[in-house]
Amino acid sequence: MTGPGKKLNVTGSRTILTTLDEVRSASVAVASQAQRMLTIFTQDLEPLLYDQNSFLDAAKRLVLARSYAKVRVVIADPSRTIWDGNKFFGMARRLTGCIEMRNIHKSVAPNPSAFLIADDRALLYRLQASRWEGIAEMVDQAVVRKYLGYFDEVWRASEPESGLRQMHL
Repeated sequence: MTGPGKKLNVTGSRTILTTLDEVRSASVAVASQAQRMLTIFTQDLEPLLYDQNSFLDAAKRLVLARSYAKVRVVIADPSRTIWDGNKFFGMARRLTGCIEMRNIHKSVAPNPSAFLIADDRALLYRLQASRWEGIAEMVDQAVVRKYLGYFDEVWRASEPESGLRQMHL
């Protein structure tokens, strides 16, 4: 069990997560594994995870250290996202060549889950985005690729996030 300020040990294959602190630690651990791509499937850009300095630093390190690195985000319900003051959204506006965000198209079946993938090797997955229970999978590429495949399908069916698009008109 982790508490405030304690790091989650996710060096084994699979770790069960039950608290916000564990999910935060796992999100940083997964993001830190990325060498080429961070993939985020989120309901509303979850500020309790993705607006945290430790996560933002890991994502920023990825895209600034490697010119080919990317962060892709699909947002299930952009109307629930509060753009004003959202640090992740602000970073995406500054790094538009590295961070691409899309709104899930209404033709895509609703999916209440949330996940974060580093390349094709590490995964943080929650069945219900409204709850903190989930898993961190750091080794099982078959499991990770299953979620990456789903994300790619949704990505292709989705549309660029209009707030970022308006910045370039």
